[in-house]
Amino acid sequence: MTAAQQKVLQYLGEAHASERALVRVLQSQIAMTPRGTYRTGLETHLRETQDHAARVASRLEALGQGSNPLMAVVGAAESIVGQALALGKTPLDLLRGSGGEEKVLKNAKDACATEALEIATYLAIERLARSVGDEETAKLAASIRADEENMLERVKREIPKLTDAVVRADVGGESSYDVSTTGAADAVREAGETTERAVRRASTATKRTARQARKAPGVDAAERGIKGAVATEDDLAIAQYDALSADEITGRLSALSQVDLAKVEAYERRHQNRTTVLSRASTLRGSEPWAGYDELTAAEVRTVLSEGDDERAALVRAYERAHKNRAGVLAAAERERSHA
Repeated sequence: MTAAQQKVLQYLGEAHASERALVRVLQSQIAMTPRGTYRTGLETHLRETQDHAARVASRLEALGQGSNPLMAVVGAAESIVGQALALGKTPLDLLRGSGGEEKVLKNAKDACATEALEIATYLAIERLARSVGDEETAKLAASIRADEENMLERVKREIPKLTDAVVRADVGGESSYDVSTTGAADAVREAGETTERAVRRASTATKRTARQARKAPGVDAAERGIKGAVATEDDLAIAQYDALSADEITGRLSALSQVDLAKVEAYERRHQNRTTVLSRASTLRGSEPWAGYDELTAAEVRTVLSEGDDERAALVRAYERAHKNRAGVLAAAERERSHA
């Protein structure tokens, strides 16, 4: 391989890494951005960026760099995991620091800087490729650069509107940021709606499978965080919550699901912030034996246990004793252990 080819491969490799990183950044920004023209632009550019990564990977392979199926394309699995990570981080971001309007504006300013760097990257690749007679790589770089330039202009058009929203919220006291309309919240609702449609069409056994498989790693935790971040008293599983003492609330927490515990914990932090309630809720927060466990009836859990997995039965025993403490489930888990 010539020195010229090695240099082209080097620059393309750097661009590929940049595109893959940008996928994650865009997923995170979409998760924090409410519906509207700016989020539409981010979602469009996410699809473009995934396509850019695939096209650059294909060109690298054509030029002789060994293909690696785990690195060559931003595939569906990576997209799911990346979105899960973004969703998991979003509730904390939204509850910390400045308001939502300012967070979106800061993300947009960061996007301008990122797009400028992408444009410079592909300008350099285009120039290098033409200098060494690699016209195909030059055309690829020019095509991707055009997409990046269009995105930069789009973000710049959004900056004044996003700034106006910050002024209305932080100066005028009229916040328009609604966490329930962000990409993260929409993704959670879509996952739930998809599951419900599947459940309505399914038998009991299929219901169990759908509930167990419905979430990518991390999305169930993200759902709890999103719902907790926007919970009101009416959303809580404990009736007349604000009128109850700390002791009355802590006595009822063990019966709650992980989603309901997240709502109580977030609501309590935003209002009375009682140490005893928060400490007890934190102790009870944990991983379900499997994703969707809290949604299952006792009969459905017993059906799962009848499949004969002692490790799963042990997880159920520990979780039930700390939470719902359903006698029928505990008995089934004990029977499974004795048969193992």
